Amino acid sequence: MTDRAGLADFLRRRRALLRPADVGLPEGMRRRATGLRREEVAQLAGISCDYYARIEQCRGPHPSRSVVSALALALRCDLDERDHMFHLAGLAPPSRRAGRHVRPGLVSLVAHLTDVPVFVCTDLDEVLWQNGLADSVLGTMPAHSGRSRNFCWRWFTDPAMRRRSPEEEWHRHSTAHVNDLRATHARRGTDSDVASLVRDLTAHSAEFRTLWEKHEVAVRRSDRKSVLHPEAGLLQLNCEVLLTPEADLKVVALFPIEGTDARDKLRLLRVIGSEEFRPAT
Repeated sequence: MTDRAGLADFLRRRRALLRPADVGLPEGMRRRATGLRREEVAQLAGISCDYYARIEQCRGPHPSRSVVSALALALRCDLDERDHMFHLAGLAPPSRRAGRHVRPGLVSLVAHLTDVPVFVCTDLDEVLWQNGLADSVLGTMPAHSGRSRNFCWRWFTDPAMRRRSPEEEWHRHSTAHVNDLRATHARRGTDSDVASLVRDLTAHSAEFRTLWEKHEVAVRRSDRKSVLHPEAGLLQLNCEVLLTPEADLKVVALFPIEGTDARDKLRLLRVIGSEEFRPAT
């Protein structure tokens, strides 16, 4: 059963421990008390301020699994604290693989990388966090979680996604997406999230079906990426993928290729873009 009072108290205590700078937000105007405001936690979690306030006031609907996960990320909970929050919400905690939970230390690390586009995603390429420069180069991710934040899904189903890459690179990127997904499928193909993504991609994309049937497997650890930006033009980037110890979260950083003008263009986009924290919900 949900421990409404315990959950509300836990949220208030976690909120009081954090400063805006801890979560990538500006300090803003003078504060009467330390800690994050309710509206800041709601913003980070991608939920309405009124909904979050009702949880802290022990009223309103029981929070869903996705809401609890988003609050755990927004409040920089480690896995033990995340599991405790799930118990308070009357829910079974997720499995102890990283899943969609980004450790506070990992977010702190990537938040310091401000001069290159960086994002954190799952082993299924669902983006959980990305910095402001990644927003400028790759496009801002939707606030809600799901397929709209999944690079692999969008690559095979959304023509706008492909228009950000030169057409001569499409087949190479398609192959890399499928081969990397094959590697994830080999590790945990019986898990529902993996099985449903493969099933839906197979149903929606003939290109995916053809490549999937080849049974080619290759974890993508590095790549070259050309981005057609609507304002900056062509950016030529080196893509480095760092795997977490659990191997189900990836940190992806895009570095300018030497000998091109990508470094100057990234510097320009950093100036004109917005530097905001982009959590998953």
